[in-house]
Amino acid sequence: MRIYCRWRAITKAGEIVAYTSSTLAPLRHDTYRTIWFASLSSNFGGLIQAVGAAWMMTTITASEDMVALVQTSTALPIMLFSLISGALADNYDRRRVMLTAQCMMLTVSALLTASALLGWITPWLLLFFTFLIGCGTALNNPSWQASVGDMVPRADLPAAVTLNSMGFNITRSVGPAIGGVIVAAAGAAAAFAVNTLSYLALIYALLRWRPATPVSTLPREALGSAIFAGLRYVSMSPNLEKVLVRGLLFGIGASSILALLPVVALDLVAGGPLTYGFMLGAFGIGAIGGAVLNARLRQVLSSEIIIRLSFAGFALSAVIAAVSPSAVLTSAGLLVSGACWVSALSLFNTIVQLSTPRWVVGRALSLYQTVTFGGIAGGSWLWGVAADRYGVADALLMSSVVMLLGIAIGLRFSMPAFASLNLDPLNRFTEPALSLDITPRSGPIVIQVDYEIGDDDLAEFMELMGERRRIRIRDGARNWALMRDLENPSLWTETYHTPTWVEYIRHNQRRTQADAENTDRLRALHRGEGPLHVHRMIERQAIPPDNDVFHKAPIDLHH
Repeated sequence: MRIYCRWRAITKAGEIVAYTSSTLAPLRHDTYRTIWFASLSSNFGGLIQAVGAAWMMTTITASEDMVALVQTSTALPIMLFSLISGALADNYDRRRVMLTAQCMMLTVSALLTASALLGWITPWLLLFFTFLIGCGTALNNPSWQASVGDMVPRADLPAAVTLNSMGFNITRSVGPAIGGVIVAAAGAAAAFAVNTLSYLALIYALLRWRPATPVSTLPREALGSAIFAGLRYVSMSPNLEKVLVRGLLFGIGASSILALLPVVALDLVAGGPLTYGFMLGAFGIGAIGGAVLNARLRQVLSSEIIIRLSFAGFALSAVIAAVSPSAVLTSAGLLVSGACWVSALSLFNTIVQLSTPRWVVGRALSLYQTVTFGGIAGGSWLWGVAADRYGVADALLMSSVVMLLGIAIGLRFSMPAFASLNLDPLNRFTEPALSLDITPRSGPIVIQVDYEIGDDDLAEFMELMGERRRIRIRDGARNWALMRDLENPSLWTETYHTPTWVEYIRHNQRRTQADAENTDRLRALHRGEGPLHVHRMIERQAIPPDNDVFHKAPIDLHH
């Protein structure tokens, strides 16, 4: 099977070219292929465990609210801890972070299995164990998704993201059905035991992987500063803001079907664990179909149209589930929602990865996951409460209205065109030779850049400086301002601060090839003699000098 789609790429010279990439192309890379297949095993176990947990909850409590909370307890940690996990993914060895997460989930799953076998499980203890497994997922996901770009070249990245979704949904198509068989034949404890064993293949694959670790000349960012830098980057990136808004709404609306499906299987179609498993299998088969069609859809449809169709498909599926007394008809609707699920989430994920440089991609992905899974967690609780109060059918109909709202809001937050930016480091910055010896923590640092601009270029200059401001703040600058000389109106000065000297260097190293056009156009407008003049100053109060200024001491950036 070979599936092709056309993408836009940017060469090192900045020229935009088109090329073709197979959806299966990432599998030719050994590391990606090994970990992808190992992930299939782990995903099988996770879905079998999910069936066991959801069905066990229906047997130990009659509350629809508690049943829906099983999904909430899994998704909530991703919302709460993904930002921290993203900062860890960008500042530590991603392989070790993933190994830690997998070993943690293996341990928790073993404890859950033992508790179920010993008959100790209560509704709240079951939620506690699923919450801990969700914590492991929250720790693992940003590192795993950010590592995809370390395993495959950028040209194969969109295909790799789609292939990840396809792999998960291959397991979704049969895993729940197998889980239903296991639960029906041997009980939920057996499902938990299968999940415990499923982690072993992925742990082994990660132990064998030896990724190239880039050597940084800068000290590692503090956790708080790293999280703030990720938030700042996303807030100054319009494409990412649109993904977050639409991802939140999609998570809230789409969560209703998966959260309430055990109750749908039990009450609306009068089924059992096998029915629930086969319904989840139908959702997974639809998701595989969506993954297969993704390449073709992105050729002929815009990103916004794909997202609107995904919202509409989920709304239709929710209506069918609400009114259908037949498991077959409900499963047919789940085929549609499964395809819409993978189409929307893989598109969101790919836009985030292609809009974010490597230094912050883990944090950007984690923030996207925080918002989207926050919507799933909150929506699961919301629809569980609604089902308790108004009934399952009415709760599903309410969620379909939310999905229609997601279509309407696209008029304000339309998805960006699907294109690939060259976000490799620009590497034009050379650390200047200083006459004053300072430490890396010295600061604040004040930067001033002088421009001489003619009157006929003012409109273009102001437009470029507006973009310049966004780039500066996005990469860590503070107190950005643009000033004009009252005595010499052609002289303009851009000024900004960084808290320390090492943050000034970090700020400059974050600039990408995609930012070069703005820099080059500003330099072309400059009419002064020679290049732009940059003033680098350290701010001082009229008090005795600080201890961070010395004489003739080398700068150790790791100090």
